[in-house]
Amino acid sequence: MTAKRQVAEEHAAEHSAVLGGLLREHEELLATLDRVAALNGTARLIRETIGTHSGFVAELTGPEQAVIRWMSGTRTDALQDLAVPIGQGIGGRVLALGRPVRVNDYVSSPSITHQFDAQVRGEGLAAMIAVPIVSNVGGKTETVAIAYAAMREPRDFGDDAVKSLEDIAGEAGRALKLATVAESARETALSSERLRMQSALHDSVGALLFSIGVQVRNLHEDISDNPALESRLRRLEGDVSAASRALRESLLALSESTPERALPVELAEHCRSFQARCGVPARFVQLAPVPQLDAERTGLLVGAVREGLLNVEKHADALSVVVSLLPSDEGVQVVVADDGTRHRTDDEAEPGTGMGLRALAERAARLGGRVSLVRDEEDGCTLRAWVPEPCRRR
Repeated sequence: MTAKRQVAEEHAAEHSAVLGGLLREHEELLATLDRVAALNGTARLIRETIGTHSGFVAELTGPEQAVIRWMSGTRTDALQDLAVPIGQGIGGRVLALGRPVRVNDYVSSPSITHQFDAQVRGEGLAAMIAVPIVSNVGGKTETVAIAYAAMREPRDFGDDAVKSLEDIAGEAGRALKLATVAESARETALSSERLRMQSALHDSVGALLFSIGVQVRNLHEDISDNPALESRLRRLEGDVSAASRALRESLLALSESTPERALPVELAEHCRSFQARCGVPARFVQLAPVPQLDAERTGLLVGAVREGLLNVEKHADALSVVVSLLPSDEGVQVVVADDGTRHRTDDEAEPGTGMGLRALAERAARLGGRVSLVRDEEDGCTLRAWVPEPCRRR
């Protein structure tokens, strides 16, 4: 083998190793951004990390019930899809207390109820630990799932095992938060695409059907001595009318969107419109899922973003704009941040004193919210608008 060929093969092996690492990182990232993959991976990680015979995860289906869905190392399906109400068994006790619970032998433990002894015996389990998987969104910490680790014989789980399971649960909570944000982003993108499809169909197919209908009616008026042709034209006119009705129904279905999706879709559309109009890159980012708001609060946040983008367009030499949506302080906040260098106008001595912003601030105050526009230390301005959730005024 020549030295040149050997060097080439070494470089190829090195590149292959790098590519393999990147592919593994890609797979891990996809698993993190997928809720099912994250929880299924958590069950497997519990067993492999702690060294227990089995690991499984129950996800909350309501405030007072969890369902075991993801399992690793089990021999039967005795626990699959088992509903665990609050207070019942080891998982229900975790829901009630919000902290880890451990038992040396499940079926003989006096510290838990025994509604699920038959299922536990069927799987052949004895010692068990369960800890809450929590998520922190907008400053609120809540249990979203339960992580279990189990052995097939009685034993005394030590504090180290509990700490290891809590660490895994913490990682799972962070993965679920990322997965929820990714899911929200996907749904927002889908809703935006549906709106674009609606507009395109209305402008193309809708206009074409209207034109055909007009021409058919004109022909029908011009022809009065040909009954056969008139009959065919009437049928054609009826077909065009039916196609138009079907199109309207399809457009209505495409436009349907849940209230919580309407806000991010609207903000993303304003960013796209601003970028197309001004040529300045504008990016919309939803940092976490937000609670559902009523029409008045939603309208104020949309108006704040619209006013912020207009302010950038008129008064700032900006190279980029970022619009953010996030839960904050038991409410919802939008932020419009730019890197411009000019925001001051002749009738505006300081940022945030323009008529449009004053009107927004007054509207926000009536809802218990607030609006502010401040100049950043390194050029640019940041507009913030916050409204509380309904019935939570400050």
